Amino acid sequence: MAHPPIEIVTFDCYGTLIGWDGGVATFLTELALVNGDANAPNGRALREHWETIQFDLIRGPYQRYEAILAESLQAWAEERGYGWAPAWGVALARAMRSWQPFPDTRPALTKVREAGLKLAIISNTDETIIAQTLRHLEIPFDAVITAESCGAYKPDPAVFAQAQERLGVAPEQILHVAFGFKYDIGPAQAAGWRTAWINRYAETKPGPASPDYEWRDLWGLAALVG
Repeated sequence: MAHPPIEIVTFDCYGTLIGWDGGVATFLTELALVNGDANAPNGRALREHWETIQFDLIRGPYQRYEAILAESLQAWAEERGYGWAPAWGVALARAMRSWQPFPDTRPALTKVREAGLKLAIISNTDETIIAQTLRHLEIPFDAVITAESCGAYKPDPAVFAQAQERLGVAPEQILHVAFGFKYDIGPAQAAGWRTAWINRYAETKPGPASPDYEWRDLWGLAALVG
């Protein structure tokens, strides 16, 4: 049976629209250097370990994302023997506000909007952080749904249930586009949404979920709906 047409495209923001992975890797590498750790692993390895710590935290009791950033960074820094300065957590949240869109983000999303589809963001962040990010994106979104507004973080099904209610369309009419495989692809499919995995670095699929589409960048989405 054919799917109904897509009415709205939802996006994970950081890593999908915004250069999150490079931003985190750069921040952690610089922190390692400030602490005299010239033998630290490369930025990607540093980011992946920090992200593992963060993932465990967001699956616990809800707290604002700025607190998650600080707590996860503190655990990461102390594990590496750097000690802890609260200013580092503040600096990470501030850096996140400055991270820029990928080069394909604005032109590809402009084409999707011109094709008549609505656009929404579903992001594991706070309202104050996403507000600054939206200024960098310079794209009008029909809805912006944050962890703060849901009181929960992806991959919690509650986020997708609340988003479904707010978006007001049938699940089959939503296409969720995301870089964060374990945060987004499986949970969105469990909610009945179609999914597209943005695999910018040609990585091996990191989990059992099978997205409906897999693209290296957002031009794949523009081609699908154009």
